[in-house]
Amino acid sequence: MSLTMDTPLSRVVGPKTAKVMAEQLALHTVRDLLRHYPRRYARRGEMTRLGDLEVGDRVTVLAQVKKVSSRPMRQRRGILTEVTVGDGAGSMRLVFFNSKHAHLAVGEWGLFAGTVGKWHGDLQFTHPDCHVITGDDDDWARALVPIYPASKDVSSWVIQKSVKLLMDDPRSLAEALDDPIPEPVRDRHGLVALATALLYKHRPESAAQVEFADERLKWDEALVLQATLAARRRAAALEPGIARPRRSGGLLDAVDAALPFSLTGGQRDVGEELAAELSEEQPMNRLLQGEVGSGKTVVALRAMAQVVDAGGQAALLAPTEVLAAQHARSLAAILGPLGRAGELDGDPAGTRVVLLTGSQKAAARREARAAVADGSAGIVVGTHALLQEDVEFADLGLVVVDEQHRFGVEQRDALRAKGARPPHVLVMTATPIPRTVAMTVYGDLETSTLRQLPAGRGGVSSAVVPAGEKPAWLDRAWQRVREEVAAGRQAYVVCPRIGDVEGGSGKDEDGPDDADAPPPETGGSSDRRPPLAVLDVAEALRAGPLSSLRVEVLHGRMAPEDKEARMRAFAAGEVDVLVATTVVEVGVDVPNATVMVVMDADRFGVSQLHQLRGRVARGQHAGLCLLVTEAPTSSATGQRLTAVAATTDGFELARLDLETRREGDVLGAAQSGRRSGVRLLSLLDDEQLIAEARVEATRLVEAGRGLADHPELAAAVAALSLDERAEYLEKA
Repeated sequence: MSLTMDTPLSRVVGPKTAKVMAEQLALHTVRDLLRHYPRRYARRGEMTRLGDLEVGDRVTVLAQVKKVSSRPMRQRRGILTEVTVGDGAGSMRLVFFNSKHAHLAVGEWGLFAGTVGKWHGDLQFTHPDCHVITGDDDDWARALVPIYPASKDVSSWVIQKSVKLLMDDPRSLAEALDDPIPEPVRDRHGLVALATALLYKHRPESAAQVEFADERLKWDEALVLQATLAARRRAAALEPGIARPRRSGGLLDAVDAALPFSLTGGQRDVGEELAAELSEEQPMNRLLQGEVGSGKTVVALRAMAQVVDAGGQAALLAPTEVLAAQHARSLAAILGPLGRAGELDGDPAGTRVVLLTGSQKAAARREARAAVADGSAGIVVGTHALLQEDVEFADLGLVVVDEQHRFGVEQRDALRAKGARPPHVLVMTATPIPRTVAMTVYGDLETSTLRQLPAGRGGVSSAVVPAGEKPAWLDRAWQRVREEVAAGRQAYVVCPRIGDVEGGSGKDEDGPDDADAPPPETGGSSDRRPPLAVLDVAEALRAGPLSSLRVEVLHGRMAPEDKEARMRAFAAGEVDVLVATTVVEVGVDVPNATVMVVMDADRFGVSQLHQLRGRVARGQHAGLCLLVTEAPTSSATGQRLTAVAATTDGFELARLDLETRREGDVLGAAQSGRRSGVRLLSLLDDEQLIAEARVEATRLVEAGRGLADHPELAAAVAALSLDERAEYLEKA
């Protein structure tokens, strides 16, 4: 049978098996099956992790039958068969009701697949799938037995036998494979050919062969991904934009003169970097990452002012209406009359700052759109509403995207497309990004970093409040809130959920609830209580420990005008304690707020906690962030929170985030998917490999005819680029 990588699996394994593989494992072609790698390898007679299994895991184990017993069931008719299996280091029980597997014999080896349960303290499988290994199973006698990610109806051994059909003729397999890594690259890095790597991965004879395979297959993933990003960079560079050089005596100089503080050294250096790139025709594509409170917005404003001086417009895209409105207020406050050109008290040498959001009243929206279209609005701040077709710019010269992790590449490109020529792009994030993530998720952008904080900030100290173990500590937390308010300052209380509100489910629409936190350590148990809710907590605080204070709520399902009014009241000091969802996570700036209590802190990710505590101590007073949790101090979750409390270095925390969270969350859910192309590559462990792949990909894309000179790599890049589930290219 002549095969190619695109041959349907139905021609290899038959239509029935192919249908189930497609439905349950998304395996459709020969390529999909060959790239469906073993999760691990088992050795007969050695430990296969029976002792490491947890309740709720769906796994396949290789073990030997130690004991078989059958008896009539007490409560109903039929026979109950109990089988004890062991792997040399641990044991578990298999339970069958009226099952054909009662014929299992002591001493037999087999593969057993099922969902791990527990009965009277012992691990067990109930009605597992079984495959008894016989003398005819030559593959199971190998030194290493591959254990594959499987599903309810497609067991590991079915996958193994299906792969064997492809591996039986190595010459035919080699002819079917399109090797995406050019031979000179393989030679430079000592990589085996693709056919050899797949043979070593699926049918290894030693651990060394698996290592050779993994190194080569990781290179496949890294090179294809980096070539995709390099192609994006090259495409952007080949489409010229409009140079926006700095002009003396204009808005930028006026902004610098109006600033009530001196720029930090980092702000000046990055500002010069941006000014130089804006002065070129090649569009700037730059990521600006910086610690919470490092002054990214001022850097962005200076870049926007330079573009306005050069006759263009700048658009600032924010993820929420609260943040968009605050950005508009902040920019207008810094610019003063320079931001109100055309108004009675405006400076004709300035420009207009316009806010455009989806919830604006029709008249205000029409006025804003008109100012954007005729060019009188030089700085436009908005939410996703900026992306709508009815928003037209006179001359869009710079796109600034705030909190890039809330947006995708497609949204960034949609805003870029509103320029007659490609505008310059500045992407900002206050979530520090490890180098490998910067090279991978943001690989089409150059990177600048702000580490230095402005002088005069009070600084934030953090502490974990283990409310489950020490309830009195929570009482002390509320006492600290009262003390801060008595001293004339204000507080945030952050909860993962909104609560019961009319017409909704109560889930926070502004934040990811606890979706970005590490998975609970309950082994699949469903008895974890629901996350605490804003409405419930606010009511309890008003009636209890904060009854003497002015407590108000803020969440994503409030009407926009109500959210705006609530934030204005808090900023004006008319609210003592704001109980909120993660709507306050980014950009909200109230210098008088000095304490934050994060309820159910274990429901949030490391980077999100760092973002949240950046909302306090934004003035001259020192701040305090209290992380309240019911998780035991000794648990992995408790230790994670302790690590967050121990440092304010966002870059150190970013690495901790990568270590403790599911890595797929960093790249997007599709990293663990079957068509996204990333299965073996680790952002934590493979930094050097990714860096080398970036260099090689850039060289291949920029030399000669680019990817056209490497059709196999080009095909792999095209497949990745067209994959709608390659979410890690869209968001972090």
